[in-house]
Amino acid sequence: MTDTLTIRRPDDWHLHLRDGDMLRAVLPQTTAHFARAIIMPNLVPPVVTGAQAAAYRDRIMAAMPKGADFTPLMTLYLTEDTDPEDVAKAHADGLITAVKLYPAGATTNSASGVSDFKKVAKVFEKMAEIGLPLCTHGEVTDPEIDIFDREAVFIDRVLDPIRKTHPDLRVIMEHITTSDAADYVKAGNDNLAATITTHHLVINRNHILAGGIKPHYYCLPVAKREIHRLALRAAATSGHSRFFLGTDSAPHTDANKLLPCGCAGCFTATNTMSILAEVFEQEDALDQLEGFTSLNGPAFYGLPVNDDTITLSRTPPSYPEHIETGDGPVTVFDPQMPLNWSVI
Repeated sequence: MTDTLTIRRPDDWHLHLRDGDMLRAVLPQTTAHFARAIIMPNLVPPVVTGAQAAAYRDRIMAAMPKGADFTPLMTLYLTEDTDPEDVAKAHADGLITAVKLYPAGATTNSASGVSDFKKVAKVFEKMAEIGLPLCTHGEVTDPEIDIFDREAVFIDRVLDPIRKTHPDLRVIMEHITTSDAADYVKAGNDNLAATITTHHLVINRNHILAGGIKPHYYCLPVAKREIHRLALRAAATSGHSRFFLGTDSAPHTDANKLLPCGCAGCFTATNTMSILAEVFEQEDALDQLEGFTSLNGPAFYGLPVNDDTITLSRTPPSYPEHIETGDGPVTVFDPQMPLNWSVI
């Protein structure tokens, strides 16, 4: 049994930072441990052009804690009016690392997303040509489809046809929640990968619903049955190179989480590394933690691995229950299990 573990500094390949007071409050929780993060563009209004991505990046840099060494990797929000040439220019100028696909209405601030996928075919063609990855929120939004089935249906109805039509397009299935998605990635080629969140390795739908509704475990895509959580654990800890960490850490104030129609999202930036070390040790896979958090993501995105390292020590950590922001408190995700690893 090891008492310390040193790994390359990790990256977060799916992160929500919001803007304004919320951005300034939550950014230090990520920069404390992570070197880079793919920044989600679903602000209000969304980040849809290269100029908007540059402006958002500047606001992030202005909010950076003193002494922090962190690179935000910007994305564009795909709409049916997205200009392929603007996308290509933003990529050529080094402004963006990916484009994000939200089916219209799928999650927080997704009303501007895509309903007719034929209208974005030219964007996909350009992205495949220049090697720019597509990040997908993989759920259909048809009201007749059960919320627990929306990921599997998305694969069949939307993602597989896109990949067959655009075989050179590099795709990341973000925050997968089902064995269906894990199996689809494993059966795919080198142009397909997936991120897995911290919280989906820990919770199933009972955490949200059993014994009363628990708003702080409500997220989208919603957590599924236990068999799916176990499949995600197996994928994350397997050493498979096309699974990697994307926390989908999503801060909402407690007031907004606790509304009659509360916001979806779990805020995990603060304690993700401690939780992951616990999960990987439970699966007898601590030797695979570095690949999942620090190596596989850069390899898929064609970026260098971070030079610096972090060290985890077998010491129970202490984390705050809330992060105070100018908009109100944000509850830190509670994994409902003892944590035995701290970042030192």
